[in-house]
Amino acid sequence: MKLFKSTMSIARTYTAQPGILRGDIITIEVDLSRGLYSFAVVGLVGKAVEEAKDRVSAAIKNSGFTSPKSENQKVVVSLSPADLKKDGPLFDLPIAIAYLLASGAMKTDIEKTLLIGELSLDGHLREVRGILPVVIAGKKAGFTEIIVPYDNQEEAALIDGVNIYGAQSLMEVVDHLDKSRTSYSKLGITKPTQIKEHWTDTHIRLEDIKGQESAKRGLLIAAAGLHNIIMAGPPGTGKTMLARAFQGLLPPLSKEEALEVMAIHSLVGNSEKEISSAPPFRTPHHTASHTSIVGGGVNPRPGEVTLSHRGVLFMDEFPEFDRRSLDALRQPLEDRCVTISRVKGSEKFPADFVLVAALNPYRGTEDGSTDYASTMMDTYKNKISGPILDRIDLWLNVPHVDYETLTRKTIENDETKRAREQVMKARELQRKRFKNSSALLNSRISSRELEELVPLSDEVKDMLRQASVKLNLSPRALHRLIKVARTIADLEDQTDLALPHILEALQYRVKM
Repeated sequence: MKLFKSTMSIARTYTAQPGILRGDIITIEVDLSRGLYSFAVVGLVGKAVEEAKDRVSAAIKNSGFTSPKSENQKVVVSLSPADLKKDGPLFDLPIAIAYLLASGAMKTDIEKTLLIGELSLDGHLREVRGILPVVIAGKKAGFTEIIVPYDNQEEAALIDGVNIYGAQSLMEVVDHLDKSRTSYSKLGITKPTQIKEHWTDTHIRLEDIKGQESAKRGLLIAAAGLHNIIMAGPPGTGKTMLARAFQGLLPPLSKEEALEVMAIHSLVGNSEKEISSAPPFRTPHHTASHTSIVGGGVNPRPGEVTLSHRGVLFMDEFPEFDRRSLDALRQPLEDRCVTISRVKGSEKFPADFVLVAALNPYRGTEDGSTDYASTMMDTYKNKISGPILDRIDLWLNVPHVDYETLTRKTIENDETKRAREQVMKARELQRKRFKNSSALLNSRISSRELEELVPLSDEVKDMLRQASVKLNLSPRALHRLIKVARTIADLEDQTDLALPHILEALQYRVKM
């Protein structure tokens, strides 16, 4: 039997497909064989990956190598696993390196190297989205070095335990990897990036708001225990200012929390989110679509509820949002996540945020009423459903402020500073109480943990029983009432819940 010499050449490189808080390792294989020129990319790829063949061919030619289009060969690029959707331009660099290896233009062992980057036609590397999830996936998979575009290296270096190299061009990557080249030159390891830990300095501070002492107290409680709030009042009474001031009361995120937030914003390409520990503050307009609020699309993408993860979702003109969008807040407010299901698959996105809602009880002129809750229900005809209101911990009335209060000169300039100190002390008490719990804050503990870790005296139980009957509280509302009371007690550095704490918490319940 006659044996034929194989004309096939295969090379393999590695990259990753970014996702929310995770990434999937992708193996890229390039096969070269004799025949009329063709360049095919297979493996359930999106449009941006399909177009990589033209970018890669031009980048290889303009970097001084022989263009794939000038050879009589069939080029097959396979991205596996084949059943995982691949999208985005970050596959350009690993495809180019795999081709150069298969064609014999370079020689190196890159089994422990992860490659990421979009190529311009002249061979330069461009910044890409989703660097953090990719680097996290690479580290978890055991890769020792990760090569990223130069503009992404600072973000990539947030992850410890893996060497990050920032490259500006395809040639720099080739010279870094191929020791046999006369131009061999190692790239410098990027220094680890430190997260700036600081409070959010907002333009509006508590001391800038005249009057509204009850609402300020409610914001303090909400910041200490991460409770959801609704502010109701006529136009121009300071609801938006209070929401902005609330942002400055939230403590800096821990390193783990900050990495979660930056991984999400990295994936969606939110370049405004700098490397810091400041909690996100999202303010979608009431005309925003349902998909932009909750997330979704043919290939599920995160919405505002996920972009506000570990931070604040401020929804001004709350009843004016689409009712379907408001009802969709039920799951994230309860489970701290949102599940988007489509025919092609489903995604579970994190959505652990504080809801700050503001509303005008009147759509037209004011009728002089001070019962904003009933006025709102009458005006909007139950557009805000009972289950949503049941998930709100604090209802804050924001009435008109009299002339004398508005024109009074501000004397106290450290109100925000004192509030921050109170919030930190209250949170420290909660961390100690819940040190063996899955949650660290009052609003996040489960019903079982509430019963075990927040004991109630007989006097408090009697008060809760009377309130439950009189106000027709649901079990959820009752548990939220206890959690708010516990936060009030923490702000006062009290070990046990007392009647004044329950009575104050009752003042913030929606009376409907």
